[in-house]
Amino acid sequence: MKLSIVIVNYNVEYFLEHCLYSVRNAIKNIDAEVLIVDNNSVDGSVNMLKQKFPEFYLIENKENVGFAKANNQAMRIAKGEYILLLNPDTVVEEDTFEKCIAFMNSHQDCGGLGIKMIDGQGEILKESKRGFPTPWASFCKMSGLTALFPTSKKYAQYYMGHLSYEETNQVDILAGAYMMMRKECLDKVGLLDEDYFMYGEDIDLSYRITLGGYKNYYYPEAQIIHYKGESTKKSSLNYVYTFYNAMAIFARKHLDAKQNKLYSFIIKLAIWIKAFFGFFTRIFKSFALPIVDFALIYIAFYFLETTWAEYYWGRADYYPPHYMLIAVPCYILILLSSVYVAGGYSKKIRLQKIISGIFVGMLVLLVFYSLLPAELRYSRALVLMGSVMSLVVLLLIRFAIKFIRTGKLSFKNDEFLRCAIIADEKEAERVANLIHSTNLKPEFIALVGVDEKPNKETFVGTISQIEDIIRIYSLNEVIFCAKSLTQSTINNLMNRLAKTNVKFTIVPPTADFIIGSNTINSPTDLYVVSLNSVSNEDNKRKKRIFDFVSSLFCLVFAVIIMWFVKRPLGFVKNSVLVLFNFRTWIGYGNDNEKNIKGLPKLKKSVLSPLDMLKDENLNENDKQKLKLLYARNYRVNNDIKILFKCFRDLGKK
Repeated sequence: MKLSIVIVNYNVEYFLEHCLYSVRNAIKNIDAEVLIVDNNSVDGSVNMLKQKFPEFYLIENKENVGFAKANNQAMRIAKGEYILLLNPDTVVEEDTFEKCIAFMNSHQDCGGLGIKMIDGQGEILKESKRGFPTPWASFCKMSGLTALFPTSKKYAQYYMGHLSYEETNQVDILAGAYMMMRKECLDKVGLLDEDYFMYGEDIDLSYRITLGGYKNYYYPEAQIIHYKGESTKKSSLNYVYTFYNAMAIFARKHLDAKQNKLYSFIIKLAIWIKAFFGFFTRIFKSFALPIVDFALIYIAFYFLETTWAEYYWGRADYYPPHYMLIAVPCYILILLSSVYVAGGYSKKIRLQKIISGIFVGMLVLLVFYSLLPAELRYSRALVLMGSVMSLVVLLLIRFAIKFIRTGKLSFKNDEFLRCAIIADEKEAERVANLIHSTNLKPEFIALVGVDEKPNKETFVGTISQIEDIIRIYSLNEVIFCAKSLTQSTINNLMNRLAKTNVKFTIVPPTADFIIGSNTINSPTDLYVVSLNSVSNEDNKRKKRIFDFVSSLFCLVFAVIIMWFVKRPLGFVKNSVLVLFNFRTWIGYGNDNEKNIKGLPKLKKSVLSPLDMLKDENLNENDKQKLKLLYARNYRVNNDIKILFKCFRDLGKK
């Protein structure tokens, strides 16, 4: 047998399915086997594999044994002359394997081969080629020198930046996402080191390949798409710790004592620096816009107050000092809180949410104003004018942000999906129906034919006209149908359209989902029918509002409620923790992190859906499936039902 392809899966069903469709096409002319190791996924991956890819060999682990150990399970029984480690979040071209095999056949000194990897937007991933992670190379990467001098041989050693991405070269380190190796080489140097649970094992094996007398090559004539999730993962402190801990293991195994000591110091310093900046970056991102809104609205209120006092009352100091010091900040907080509840602070700027939020806030403010003592009711006119002025300020800020980001002032294309579907007539109709069945609101869908003579009545043009179609119809997304296009054609189109700033998505053949272009970790990148994930931005806001309101209610009436719960002091403690967002009322419970991987991230919770079925004899797989169902189909009503039904358990540890 020529090739053995090893894929380790853990709760990435949709990406795995697309990957295997591409693999199936790429091995048609090769004597190959595909071995898939599932690390106890709970997302339906195993059932999907058995139904759609029965010809592939499946190993079902009953626990998550880690990346290295799972790969080794398959490599030990692999029969191929070459063994390929392939990530499930990749898509290969039809001739990728044939090109790589031909290269290794003609380069007998090649022990390991890596290829060009592009992300979902067609951008080259730096991890396609890497240098040996010496203390100096690691310091340059961690300190940002590599980013400042990306092509420097001295400062960009980590990614071998001095070598072209378009030329074949010998490299130090291969990426585990696509790592083709000669079996005789592995027999000599060994398999993946199982001391690494995740990250670092590819660096370790690449290094041992060179110690074994073989060479590692970067070969850009073949390429794959790798949905890496770079921005999401690397902002996580858990990722930073796991990755750099893997580097520490590598240093301990392969560097001398002096180098190891220096390396360990650099790693610990990097973890603390990343943690420090990561914390303040998250704080800044969360509160920067509300703070700017508050400050500019306050300044506007100040000018309004002095102008109105001078115009209406004849003197600028008519209102007492505590009006601006106390009353106005309270007014602004009420208005901005209403905007937040309405969804005006979502990542995507939605003007109608801001307008409705200010309107509701103004009504609340007027009610609040009418309940104040007469001596504190300064001017209803200022409340009304201030609310309108606040709306103007918020809109001006959003238009400024929009202009800085895109150079445009129109929000039209941000609100609705305007896309092109590139496919034959039958597949285009299927995908259009799929989009309409999701939670998306497509404003315009252009059908683009794959040949030169599409149906004139339903198609706006062909692939050769795609740039003009994007420009004329102001499209913000292009959807490729893998059933109608080869993967090579899709990749070429992505490279061709990279400068148009549109997003790319891919529809696997016969699948009822679409894979988006940004990251593997973001559920919004999956257009799945009826998917309403708890990680959806609107749902996260609704969940937080529910937690805040319910915990505040519990604290206000704690003296009464404490008589009805099992652990009164625990109830008060939980109410405080939920109020200040350290916990949530409903989630996955107090499970350890390793038991909830693969699910959208939530804070530790007091209750979980399992509490409603605590009298049932559920196994671990059933429990995980219930949590997954809760996370994928989130409704605030479900939280309310669980809270009321398990009311007596609100004091749980």
